Amino acid sequence: MKFQIGDKVVVLHSNDEGEVVDIINEKMVMVDVRGVKFPAYTDQLDFPYFKRFSEKKLFPAKKEKKFVDDIPHEKKKVSDKVVDGVWLTFIPVMHADEFGDDIVDELKIHLVNRTPAGYKFIYKLNYQGDTSFDLVNQIHPFEDFYLHDIPFENLNDSPVFAFEFSLTTPDKNKAEYFESSLKLKAKQVFTRIEQLREKGEATFSYKLFDTYPGRPYEEPVVDLNLLAKSGYKVYDASRARQHLEPARHEVDLHIERLTPDADSMDNFEKLTLQLKTFEKYFELALAHHLPGMIVIHGVGTGKLRDEIHEILRTRREVKSFINQYHAAYGYGATEIFFQY
Repeated sequence: MKFQIGDKVVVLHSNDEGEVVDIINEKMVMVDVRGVKFPAYTDQLDFPYFKRFSEKKLFPAKKEKKFVDDIPHEKKKVSDKVVDGVWLTFIPVMHADEFGDDIVDELKIHLVNRTPAGYKFIYKLNYQGDTSFDLVNQIHPFEDFYLHDIPFENLNDSPVFAFEFSLTTPDKNKAEYFESSLKLKAKQVFTRIEQLREKGEATFSYKLFDTYPGRPYEEPVVDLNLLAKSGYKVYDASRARQHLEPARHEVDLHIERLTPDADSMDNFEKLTLQLKTFEKYFELALAHHLPGMIVIHGVGTGKLRDEIHEILRTRREVKSFINQYHAAYGYGATEIFFQY
């Protein structure tokens, strides 16, 4: 390896000087240039003293006289920072096999903030609904934050990278928090890596969001006493559950249980009805403060199960959920546990 961690280097195409902060593989290193970290191939770098030596002249240039009128006015420095959102960036770490082919061993994962705002974040890596890695930290404006590595083979388990962001400096006009997630599939990543090889690039990225959202519109507070005096019937919110449909601890989503017209429906119509039914009883379970519920989705192709799991991952009220063998349902049901 030509470079080691801590070596001062110069980027050949831009003449910027930086420092090697990590070794990615035999051909690539991570470079820090004025606080901005990025991967670079070693053949794109050199030691700065070679550059300085080649630029050094034996005799200093003769100074010319300058008059006040000849001195150009100082121009305001224009920021070269690109503002284009918050990204999740992946760096494939490779090695060459006995045939000279590059084999991907793992992926280095960075959270990249290309906005002028700083964020606190809660990060979780989930496989099949189970959290494998979690982290609570913050990222500064225009900062690159290293999260962790994952083995490349783990992409076969369809990992979900879930984030909850909040502003480090609260703003009354901005949302209290913002959730974003990315679900990767192995075939999708293979395609991106092939594109990297063709273009000679080192990373691929997915955008989590463009700008941090504003605070949702809040309905104005209504004076209930005034409404009551005007003749309107006002109910006690604490007794609202009495007027709701009863919740179900167990919901069977087999299509023949939901409609007698299943034979005349296509797959999309069936799936839509099943998901609407699930969402209805999910909301009823929350309204009645059930500790949990069981959703029977069957085995089949797994499409309904995957859609339900995707919804559950985005709901804060869900403490956890599990799809495991059960004597009554086999692998055809998911048990959900709530948190209030």
